[in-house]
Formats: sequence, C-alpha cells, structure tokens
Amino acid sequence: MTTKQAHTQPQPQTAQTDSPTTRPPLWDRRFTLYFTSRAVSLVGDAMMPVATALAVGPLYGISGVGFVLGIWTGTFVLLVLFGGVFADRLGARRMMVGADLVRVVTQGVLAAAFFAGPPPFWLLVTMAALAGAAVAMFLPGVNGMVPLVAREPQRANATLKVADALAHLIGPALAGLLIALTGAGTVYAIDAGTFLLSALCLALIRLAPSDAPADTLAAADSVAHTGSSLRRDLRQGWQEFRARTWMWAVILIWVGYGVLLFGPLVPLSSALIGARLGPNAYGLVVSFLGVGTVFGGLLALRLRPARPLAAGAVAMVLFTVLPLCVALGAGLPVLLAGHVLGGGALAFWSVMWATSVQTHTPTAVLNRVSAYELAGSVSGIALGQILAGPATTLASPGRLLLVSAGACLAGCVALFAIPAIRTLRRAAPMDGGKSGTPGGPDGE
Repeated sequence: MTTKQAHTQPQPQTAQTDSPTTRPPLWDRRFTLYFTSRAVSLVGDAMMPVATALAVGPLYGISGVGFVLGIWTGTFVLLVLFGGVFADRLGARRMMVGADLVRVVTQGVLAAAFFAGPPPFWLLVTMAALAGAAVAMFLPGVNGMVPLVAREPQRANATLKVADALAHLIGPALAGLLIALTGAGTVYAIDAGTFLLSALCLALIRLAPSDAPADTLAAADSVAHTGSSLRRDLRQGWQEFRARTWMWAVILIWVGYGVLLFGPLVPLSSALIGARLGPNAYGLVVSFLGVGTVFGGLLALRLRPARPLAAGAVAMVLFTVLPLCVALGAGLPVLLAGHVLGGGALAFWSVMWATSVQTHTPTAVLNRVSAYELAGSVSGIALGQILAGPATTLASPGRLLLVSAGACLAGCVALFAIPAIRTLRRAAPMDGGKSGTPGGPDGE
C-alpha cells in the first residue's frame, strides 16, 4: 500500500453497541491458545517491576533501579524496528516463540544468581539488555496477531486487557510476598516458567484460514519479500506510520509521557511508598492498579465509542490521580483508590488505541507500523527511567511526581487539541472481520 493509499480509511461504524446475536464467536482454539499465552506471561511480567524495585533497590538504590529498567527499555527501543520487519518477514508467531525462549534463559540466569547471593550489577544490566532485545522481537507481533486470532478486534483487545488487569492484580502482590518470604530468586524463576508456557501455547497455534488456500497466500507473501532489503522494509513501515497524523501525534505525546510520567513512576513511587509503608504495601498498591485495569477492560468490552481516541483521552484525565496521591503522601486507602482510577483509565485508553491501530492499518504492514509506534512511545520511558535517580538530586521524589501529574493533564489537553486524534472514528477490521486472513508467513 502506498502512502497515498494509507489515507483511505475503512468506512467507520458509528453504532455504539453490537447485537450479541450478530457477534462472531471469540473463544475458538486459536484465540484460546493466544489468550493463555498472553495471560501466563503477563503474570510474570507484572511481577518484574516490583521485583526489580524491591530486589535491586536495597542493593543499588533508586539510580540502580532506574538504570536496570532503563537499559531494558533502551535496548528494546533500539531494536524494536527490526523486530517489526522480522515479524512481517518471518511471521509474528515464530518471532514471539523465539523471544519467549530467550527470556526463559535470561530470567532463569537471574533466578540462579539471586538464589546464590546478591548478583553483581553487571549481570543485572546484561540480562536486562538481553531481555529487552527479546521483547523487541516479541512485541511488534502482539498487535499483528490479534486480527489473525480474533474475528472482532475490540472484544479481543478488551478481553486481553482484562487478563492484563488480573495479572497486575495478582503479580505485584505475589512478588512482594515472595520477596519477603523467599527472596527475589523465586520471582525470577516463576517468570522464566511463564515464558516457557507462553512459548508452548504460541507454538500450538495454527493460523491457516479454513476458507483460503494457505499455501498460495504464504507463497505470495514469500515472493513479495524476495529482493526486499531491510532498508526498504523499514522505509515502508515509516511511510505507513507517517501517513497517519493521528498516530504519530499520539506517539509524540507519549514520548513526553514516557519522560515525565511513566518512566519515573516505578522508581519514584517504590521509593516513596516503600519508605513510608513498607515493601508489602507497595506490592499491594500496584496490585490495585490491576483492579482498576479489570474495570477499564470490562468497560471497553461494553462501550464502543464512535470516536475511540477522544473517549480514551477523557479516561486518561483520571490517571492524573495516581501520581498525585503518591506525591502528596496519601494514606494507604487513598493510594489504593488512586491506583484503581489510574489503572482503569490506562486500560480503557489502551484498548481504544490498540483497536484503532489494528483497524486503520493494512495487515501486511501492521507489525512494522506497530514497531514504530512502540519505539516512539517506549523511548521516552527509557529516558525517564534512567533520569529518575539523577533527578532526585535536584528535587524530592514527591515534587517530581507532582510534575508527572501536571504532565498527564497537559497531555490530555494536547490529545483533545489535535483534530486528527479527536475526530478519528471507529473503523471495521481491515480484513472485513474475517479471522485468520494472513498478513505474513504466519498465515501458513
């Protein structure tokens, strides 16, 4: 598809709800396997920020936590564009399985290191870099897989977001409890096990559509990539990304969010809450972020706004409460309520965003476009994580989180101020709603 063609959007569907009798089934074998894969790995992932903060923080301080997280994120940003190209060339499922197996190794090594004693900082950084590289190969395919395993993307995204929410409800509290009782090694060992199960489920998925000749489609895809250089693939993904003003404008805002809001949130919040209320309280607070995410995901299952990004921007205003209550030193009940509101807001936005990207982007380039939007949004987070520690020499963590709250409100204003974002309408799936229409070799 050319850049000019990319401006041609599918006819929007403005209905607010769908009749249950007209909805295609969601829980077939493919989606069930994909859901299981994502759910188990998300539980392990949800444990990691708490494990990193509580295990690395006592050894190497806020700067150590920020640097380890920043190296992970920075490696991801550097390599994610290539992950998008490889996912389109080799197939998202294959890349995701390989990435999961790499993370089995990295988390297993860290588990062994923590069981043996305090690990050296260089090992933490090295494993963080390798894990970040694996995620760079994994995440571009996550967006592209949804239209292949689900007939209705918004329902699938909302269901996956509920799984994400439950993972963030269980994972952080479990991580805090396990670290208190057994140490960080147990958390990393469990994380390695989740990636192993995720890889197995992904490997069992078969994406050949029953109503299309899979061999012909795979052959056509192979011919399309013959002679295609890496630079050409990257350029095509960039052209498709740049052609959508609403997409790159959101990512610019998210870069600012990454530096000022999402990046420093874990290092600063863990330091403030942990110092006042203890590590178990921090794990509980982060778990209530998962409670909010459940509500946000369930709400996204029910509501189908005609202008999804505008609705998501309204929800994001509530996220301001989260850094604000931490910055003001609120008590535990207020912290829990603030994290519920923040989790719900972010979950609802995430579903609206993911569905918009999937339904307004051609399937053949979706992995590459997803890589560009991931690289842009996560790059700010990497910088924010790395700068969190040094910034505490200029201002207290509480004052820095007040800046985060202000940045959240300013970003919401910017989302509304840009017409391309505010007026983007809900669209039908790019494949017309047929599950399994392949956009790459994963259709084999």
